[in-house]
Amino acid sequence: MFRDGLKAMFCRIGYNVVAEYSDVEALSHMFERVQADVLIINPELVTMPLHELLKKLPMDSTVPVFALVYQYFPPERLAVYDAVIDCRMSDETLGQMLDEQLGQTNKQKVNTENYELTDREKDVLILVAKGFMSKEIADKLNISVHTVISHRKNITRKTGIKSVAGLAVYAMLNNLMDNNE
Repeated sequence: MFRDGLKAMFCRIGYNVVAEYSDVEALSHMFERVQADVLIINPELVTMPLHELLKKLPMDSTVPVFALVYQYFPPERLAVYDAVIDCRMSDETLGQMLDEQLGQTNKQKVNTENYELTDREKDVLILVAKGFMSKEIADKLNISVHTVISHRKNITRKTGIKSVAGLAVYAMLNNLMDNNE
């Protein structure tokens, strides 16, 4: 679910996630099929020195490797990475950091359609993230169930997230949960 929120964040700032894997063996096979501009790794899951891990991967040595952190890591452990992405970064900060590290030429063009959630969609998203069902959301917001379903479809289209858990992470990462009780 955490990955769904991050993928949506990358899409919003104009970058595509081409693959995601939870183990080194699968990651090794990915590089045989996919050309990646950057490799983002959760340092918590790396059980060997980074340089040994990278030797096992059939990837171009110029591909930068970023650490994705969500908790404290000693600076010396993160120093081996080309950059550090903190999961609490705003879209704008993350976009600026990626643009600086990768250069604008690697940035994928995204449809110029408005992907900003409306206030009502945010209201629905918050209630979805809190675990309410469509009927309950309709009752709370004094709208029809059909309108809730329409808002949920728009939220899914705009964020690219289909799971309730992913939407909950998205809401938390975007500080939407803080605005409401």
